Amino acid sequence: MSRDAAPQAQPDRSGRPPVGSPGPRTDRQPSDPYLAPSLKAWDRRRLDLHAALTSVGIPPRPGDMAVIRTLSALDDAVNAALVRWITAGH
Repeated sequence: MSRDAAPQAQPDRSGRPPVGSPGPRTDRQPSDPYLAPSLKAWDRRRLDLHAALTSVGIPPRPGDMAVIRTLSALDDAVNAALVRWITAGH
């Protein structure tokens, strides 16, 4: 995070974003470190994509889950770009 950021926008010492901050966080690679370490990378990416879509008011439909699973199989860089594109302007 930049030095200019407002104190309320900075994560606490645990690395978690402050309460009420916009989500999902796309400035960290990979996803937030406080997620369960037992999650597989593809599962974490799936959750990130699902959260990104939901956060901008696009709840995935049941038929979309196969597409989300397929996209989640791609690497972290692709996933970060997808999340960034989905959340751009929100």
